[in-house]
Parts: sequence; C-alpha cells; structure tokens
Amino acid sequence: MAEADTSVRSTCPYCGVGCQIDLKVRNDRIYKVDAPFNIAPNFGRLCSKGRFGVDFVHHPSRLTQPLIRKDLGSKPRQPVGLEGFRPATWDEALDLAADRLAEIVQARGGDAIGTFCSAKATNEDNYIFQKFIRGVIGTNNVDHCARLCHAASVTGLQIAIGSSAMSNSIAEMKDLDMFIVTGSNTTETHPVISTFLREAIVNHGAKMVVVDPREIELCQFAELWLRPTAGTDVAVFQAMAQVIVSENLVDRDFLRERVENFENYRLEISDSTPEWAEAISGVPAADIRTAARLYAQANQAAIYWGMGISQSVHGTDNALSLSNLALLTGNLGKSGSGLNPLRGQNNVQGCSDSGGLPNVFPGYQLVTDDEIRTKFERDWGVLLNPQEGLTTMEMVDAAERGAIQAYFVMGENPMMSEPDLRHARHVMEDLDFILVQDIFLNETGEYADILLPAASFAEKSGTFTNSDRRVQLIRPAVPSPGQARADWEVLCDLAVRVEQRLGRESSAGFSFTSPAEIWDEMARLTPPFQGITYDRLERESGVHWPCPTPDHPGTPYLFTDTFPRGKGQLVSLDYNPSAELPDDEFPFILSTGRVLYHWHGGTMTRRSKLDDIYPEPTVEIHPLDADQLGVQAGDWIQVRSRRGQIRVRTLVTERSPQGMVFIPFHFAEAAANELTMDVRDERAKIPDYKVCAVAVEPLAE
Repeated sequence: MAEADTSVRSTCPYCGVGCQIDLKVRNDRIYKVDAPFNIAPNFGRLCSKGRFGVDFVHHPSRLTQPLIRKDLGSKPRQPVGLEGFRPATWDEALDLAADRLAEIVQARGGDAIGTFCSAKATNEDNYIFQKFIRGVIGTNNVDHCARLCHAASVTGLQIAIGSSAMSNSIAEMKDLDMFIVTGSNTTETHPVISTFLREAIVNHGAKMVVVDPREIELCQFAELWLRPTAGTDVAVFQAMAQVIVSENLVDRDFLRERVENFENYRLEISDSTPEWAEAISGVPAADIRTAARLYAQANQAAIYWGMGISQSVHGTDNALSLSNLALLTGNLGKSGSGLNPLRGQNNVQGCSDSGGLPNVFPGYQLVTDDEIRTKFERDWGVLLNPQEGLTTMEMVDAAERGAIQAYFVMGENPMMSEPDLRHARHVMEDLDFILVQDIFLNETGEYADILLPAASFAEKSGTFTNSDRRVQLIRPAVPSPGQARADWEVLCDLAVRVEQRLGRESSAGFSFTSPAEIWDEMARLTPPFQGITYDRLERESGVHWPCPTPDHPGTPYLFTDTFPRGKGQLVSLDYNPSAELPDDEFPFILSTGRVLYHWHGGTMTRRSKLDDIYPEPTVEIHPLDADQLGVQAGDWIQVRSRRGQIRVRTLVTERSPQGMVFIPFHFAEAAANELTMDVRDERAKIPDYKVCAVAVEPLAE
C-alpha cells in the first residue's frame, strides 16, 4: 500500500533569499514543492530553482557509502571517477581519516592542514566543523566560499561601519522610495528579491538606478541605467559622492552625530567630478549627477549589490564607495534605508556567523582577542591557537610551498570555484592527504583520498540564515540514501577519533544528540543569538539576529542608534584600473557570473531537470563583435586567456556591451575559471572574477 502524502516545511537550499518551502512527499520521494503564502521572506513566491530544482536529492549519483581511493598515497595524484574508489565501512573510513589527520598534527602541527566548511551546510554543521578544527586540530585555517564571493563587501563594511551583514530585511523592499542595484543581475541570481523590488516600482512608484555593464532585465524598470566600463565602479560612485557634497545634498545632522572624517573626505573628493568619472567609465556626467540627486533626495534609499561589486581586485574599495554614499546621505539605520550585499548561497551568511572564517569565532568574535579566546577555551576545555588562520587562497599558496600538507573539504568545490584552475589542480596533485565530505562526487572529490557521504538539506534538521540575517529551520522530509549521514554527526564521530589518536581523553565537546543542542551551545557563546531557540523558530518561522534575549523581537534592520564601530567612517578612495586589461592579443574583457537555471559550480542543478533547460556552456557576445569574428548564434567558439582556454557555444546578444563577453561559471566541461586569474584584493584576499583579458576565436566545424 502506498504511503500517504506528507508536507514538510523547510528552507530552500539555493540562494540567500531563504525562501520557505513545503516539500510534498510520497513514498519517500519529493514530488512537488510549494511555498506558503503567509510566511516571510517569500510569501508564496519561488523561482525555478526552488520550485523545480530540488530533484537533485534523488539523483542516482548521490554518494551512499564511504569510499577510499584505490591508489591511496600515489603522487602526483590524478582525478578519478567512482571507479577509482573502493567501498568502505564508516569505521574504516573514519579511522583512516583520523589516523592521517592525527599524524600530520603530531608531525607538523595543525597549521599544516587547510580546511573548507560549507555555505550549503547548516549553522550547526559549520559550528561543529570549526570547533573540531580549532579545538582538536589546533588551527584557525577555516574558510569557505564567502572568501570568493563577498569577502570584499565584508571587509569594506567592517572598515566603514564595523558590521558586514545586510542591514535591511527583504520585507522592507516593497516600500522603498528609491534604490540602487549594482553588480547584481537580480532577476536571475535572486529572482524572488527581484519581484519585491519591481513591486516597489510598479505599485509604489519607487525609482531605481541600475549600475551595470550588462543590460540586465531590471534595466527595463529603471529610472536610469548607468553602463560603466567593467572595473570602473569606484570612479562612478566617487563622482556621485562628489555631486552630493558639492550640491550640499548631505544629511548634516546625521554626519554631525554619527559619521567621522567628513571634512577631510570633502576636500579629498573635490576633483572626482562626474566629468572625471565619464572619462574613465564612459558613463555620461549628466547621468551621474542625476543618479546622485535621486539617491540623496529620497526619503528611503537603499543600495543592493552582488558579486559584480565584490569579486574585484578593488572590491573593498567598491564596497567602501557605496558605504560612503549611504553615510553622506543618512541612508542607514532606518527601515528601507541601508547597505545590502545580496548573498549568493543559501547559508553563506550563516556559515560566516557560525565561525567559518579564519579570523573569528562564531558571532564574529576575534580569535586574536585574549578575553574572547579564553571564553571559548573554558567552554570547550581546550587551548586554542591565538593566530589568525589562512584564507582560501592563502591556503593554496601555503600548499604550493609545502606549508600545508592536507585539505579537509566539507560541501565545497574549490576545483570549480578557485581562479586559474590549472594552478589549483597543480596544488591538489601534490597534497599528501585530501578528505572530502559531500553529497556528490564533484570535481574536488575526484582528488580525494577518502569520500564521506553526507545527508542533503531534505534529510536532516538544522538552521540556515538567509541574506537578511533571518535564522530559519530545515526539517527532514525523506530518508538519506544508503549510509549517508548528517554532516554534524560525521564531524562529531571524527573529532572523537582524532582526539583519541592525539592522546587526549574523549571530551564531552562532541557528544551532541541533536542540532538543537548544538545551536544552544553556539547561542550561549554568541551574544547576538542568545534570544533564539529552536522552540522559538518553530513558533515564529524565523528570527532576525541580533536577538540577544528571549523577549527581544529580533532586528529586521540594523544601526538605529549607532554602528558597531561607534561612528561610521567616510573613506577617501583612489581609482585604480583593473589588473589585466585588453590588448592586441587578448582584445576582450571577460566577466563571469550566474544564469537563472543554474547555481554556482552546478553540483546540484546539473543533477536536476533544470539542466535540460540550460544544458550547455555559453558565451554572450555583442552582435558587432560576432560579425567581426564571423560567428553566429549557436556556433562553438574558443575563449582563451593567458591561463587556459575553453570551448563554448555562442550566444549573440546586446546584453553584453561591445568588447566584453560573459560566461556562466556553472559548467565543469567549460569552466570559466580556467580563464580567470589569481590576482586579489589586498585587504579582502578575494580574486578578480569580473575583469580579465581574453581572445575569442571561431572553431572549425
């Protein structure tokens, strides 16, 4: 007899909107996804990925048992498929992993291990991960994909105001007066958010300014579209600030009470006129003035941005240029007015909140702060490393010079996400040990010594934190395939085994029986979370942190009275050109990004029916460039940089400007990061994925 249908409330596993979904289950399979109409943040709205893209959960290529590499110890290691691994029991795989990790710690110290936690895993998974790495392995070498997407936003906002989170809630968007969207193709990368932004325009008369080299769909709704040359964002926003200051459009009361360095800043930007910016960016000076006035004169103005701003060699300056605009005009600390980086992955906010960064414990408490570190040492019963760890790309550098000998990668895919993949492969080939924990065998797992099968979002309990700091539950809807286990369970088991091999008594630090217990420990140590419990999340369907006490309502928008650093800081900036510009051999600018039907490295959507809609890698090219090259829509062409080349199908469109091409980064068979370069923002350590020089060449049939 067939089982009765069930409906399980959960949180979408894709972008940072955090849409609430109802998983419809029959015979242990998800057959449909709906959205509740009365629950924030999406109120019944879903994009194609949320509604139709969760079938990856049942894909036949799910990892279902632990696997050990057949040619264990061979170097240089080569990528292998499933045929290159043999099945193992959990005990065998975890014992071997514990042996290898403990050997390295004893011989070289914990800093010889680099680790990657996951923006797709739960807060609880990531808390246990960083606790294991810090408390047992003894290193702060913990990072995740935030380093490769919004690290520059984090760094810039920390400098300007002392906090890096999105300052406003999604619910406020529909009531905006005016907003700027820059570096975000929102209708494809955050489709549900785009509906609220368009609602503000259509239903409430809000005015939008789009700043983007590509003619994204939101341009159709914009009051004004500024089209700068890729990589010239600082010049445009600096000139807008100059207009606001020179025309006395600043908020004098806000500046006097809540902002530092105005007089110096005013003098230093006096020459950054719209005419100066036009010469650099190509944006007409008159349009820059109009945009500045629209923003400064609005009652409620917000700025939304994506990786087009942050993934840059001067990404920190890009974020600072946006924060300068908000501080000058007082557009912070009230509903609908703020600075809002749109986070790309479902729990990239939560992974950072939970301590998945090399310089902070959960809640952004510095590992270098003696008082903070002592608090965690007393609670965990260990001594902790007082030195900041390495970032994602710094770990690559350390591995190349032999300082890092092993990687532990949970739910990430650096062999798709890192720039200059040829170099990244070289580093992976020479590592002594690689442990990978994931739901699929991906491009990184092909290099692993041990593969540990993990449960997906639909098979476990926990919490995700969305882009606007809303903590929400996920719930198990279907059983895990085969022997796959929740990440936190695997980590606790592994931690105890490593402790034993290091000669320590097995501590109570990893004896959790549920994610709720893990959350309670993290909240106890993290002031902004102390008013949030699983019981409350069940009752309220999500709470915005900071929420310091049980009777606190949560905080939909931040900075009502003050900033974490006290006063906000205006920062003078110099425009610097991109690190690699077109020349005779490589005459095009390449930019990379996402498309509607896929998501990041494609690990999930390429194993979904969505792949049938967008099955092939493409390159956007302007019609005039296509004519000059003698290519037509649908032709296969080669795109080549100084680092590599890929073969992609031509998409002829005016969306990308003449002289620029755009390639999605979802396709392993034509990985855009074969072309990108490992040049980084000095402060945020984020690579530049948005501007590099390429050649485009027709391929013979």
